[in-house]
Amino acid sequence: MKNTFFLLLIAAFAGLVSCGPAGQKEEAIPLIEKQNLTLTSNLMTPEVLWSFGRVSGPEVSPDGKTILYGVSYYSIEQNKGNRELYSVDVNGESYKQLTHSPKSEFNELWRPDGKKIGFLSSESGSVQLWEMNPDGTGRVQITNIDDGITGFKYSPDQTMILYTKEVFLESKFKDLYEGLPKASGRIMDDLLYRHWDSWVDSYSHVFYANYDGTKVWGDTDIMPGEPYQSPLKPFGGIEQVNWSPNSKVIAYTCQKMVGKAATLSTNSDIYLYNLETHEETNMTQGMMGFDVSPLYSPDGNYIAWESMEREGYESDQNRMFIVNTSTWEKTYATKEFDQNAGSLAWSDDSKEIYFTSDWHGAFQIYTYNLEAGGIKQITEGLQDYGNVVPADGKLISAKQTMSFPTEIFAIDPQTGAADQITFTNKDLMAQLAMGKVEERWIKTHDNLDMQVFVIYPPNFDPAKKYPAILYCKGGPQGPLSQSFHYRWNYQIMAANDYIIVAPARRGCSGFGQAWQEQISGDYHGKSMQDYLTAIDVMAKEPFIDEMRLGAIGASAGGYAVYYLAGTHQGRFKAFIAHDGIFNEEAQYLETEEMWFENWDKGGPYWDKSNKVAQEVYAHSPHKFVQNWDTPILIIHGELDYRVVFTQGMTAFNAAVLRGVPAEFLYFPDENHWVLKPQNGILWQRTFFNFLDRWLK
Repeated sequence: MKNTFFLLLIAAFAGLVSCGPAGQKEEAIPLIEKQNLTLTSNLMTPEVLWSFGRVSGPEVSPDGKTILYGVSYYSIEQNKGNRELYSVDVNGESYKQLTHSPKSEFNELWRPDGKKIGFLSSESGSVQLWEMNPDGTGRVQITNIDDGITGFKYSPDQTMILYTKEVFLESKFKDLYEGLPKASGRIMDDLLYRHWDSWVDSYSHVFYANYDGTKVWGDTDIMPGEPYQSPLKPFGGIEQVNWSPNSKVIAYTCQKMVGKAATLSTNSDIYLYNLETHEETNMTQGMMGFDVSPLYSPDGNYIAWESMEREGYESDQNRMFIVNTSTWEKTYATKEFDQNAGSLAWSDDSKEIYFTSDWHGAFQIYTYNLEAGGIKQITEGLQDYGNVVPADGKLISAKQTMSFPTEIFAIDPQTGAADQITFTNKDLMAQLAMGKVEERWIKTHDNLDMQVFVIYPPNFDPAKKYPAILYCKGGPQGPLSQSFHYRWNYQIMAANDYIIVAPARRGCSGFGQAWQEQISGDYHGKSMQDYLTAIDVMAKEPFIDEMRLGAIGASAGGYAVYYLAGTHQGRFKAFIAHDGIFNEEAQYLETEEMWFENWDKGGPYWDKSNKVAQEVYAHSPHKFVQNWDTPILIIHGELDYRVVFTQGMTAFNAAVLRGVPAEFLYFPDENHWVLKPQNGILWQRTFFNFLDRWLK
């Protein structure tokens, strides 16, 4: 699916001491914020990586003059992060820090009149809507909703808000628990009882309420009693719910299925809820894939949304559709565009839609003209652009590369020229040496062109021979692009004197749909050959020591590592697999989203007449464990319900029983990612300790 989160030392103190009830002095909890670090080396370390400010946003003021955004900083000692809000003019001037609190602010939005900034904070104990003046003063709490809220948006006429919150529905087994307040057992009689990293005990619903600038009242659930989610979990956010310009309709994304049906299908729809009649219309009835993120044009004449065609295929091409709200005629806007389209944004005059799309290892900004019907690429170069926001004749977007953490840029929509307007990590970046990132094109075993990124150590010496790491991308579908990742970070690998080889093998997006789809039902085939071709070609370079090669990867990349461990024919001297699939047959029955297994594996392993499925299960990595003879590090989190931790445990046990040198790094409190600072640093230290032992 569509995934990376987030040394931080203590920067400032909210107060040094306070008196306790018995008169003792208690040290106040330090505020987590930016530090002014002086490094003793120009090489990246785990502690330095966790000291970067992580920029997110932006939101542009109604007059198009001011950008609102957030920055997260992390504390190793407190083992958590804190996000503050900032503003800057679209020309990069008048930078201000707006908040300065120990509780993170998020979901920040300009009020439609531009006179207030709304945001969510847990300062009062639960997450509520707060507001402040554009300069950060006058901070007040607006809502006091039971159990808190998870997202919000102002109505365009500023008389209402919509918000999302978790709703608990009564269990049909309620009576069995009578008189048993300490009973911990769970009773399930259908599927999708847990999802991603949590048990399905509640459902996210959309509410609306009256708003007068000081309070809200008259809350209404537009999904009363329904066992459905909006936004869609685990990755959907408030972008999946939007107002119509006249404030009379709420458009929201929902999959109205439960249990087994929900876990077998990706069919979500766009619903239009009329606040006057309390009736709703399924706008995408009959469209069978993911339909998400409805967005009205400013004039209200159109709705654009993202759509996938095929039910059960979560990595189908992400298309852009537009519907006329008078005739309800649909237009497949990207029909001739063999790329994904996401992060849609309307121009102020409702004549164009800006969007981003990955192509050849980078996310670029494009525009679709409603009148002409054509698509124009605006930006070029090796970078990833995020959400696009029109502002005062410019486009505002966050940008990152493999060597450059996210900052906000202003882009000329005619030329694509970009000006950096935030400099959150300028001082830290000035002290670090980054390794060269080189784009290569290599012929595959079947004579196709494959993009490969090679990342060199910062002080690369072509006369030396370096150990090299083959990076096996997860997904298995999706982009291998210019992400500045905070765990699988290419620059920290290079800083440890490794050359990284990252091939955009079969299954990667950004090379046309046929290239992306090939991997389904064939994890063990052409994509595996692509990995071997990339490392074999690079191993011939005079600066790479072909006797010191390693392979690393997570999720589907972990599958690749496990599979290569049994089939690599002596190429590699070390393997690292994070949250990888080891036993395909067990994975089929352990994971929570069955549509993925049915599409990518072809079906259940017991269907002996299904040739695709039988070929897949015949090549499950655990069936080649008898060939394992190379040291392997296995990492897994217990809260990973997508690839259950027993996959890593059984792989580790198999390695030990085979007499293979092995380590198992197990996190009881992490999911498919590693999100806590101290766990993240332990991950990095273990990663390099293992590689250095076997490759240096």
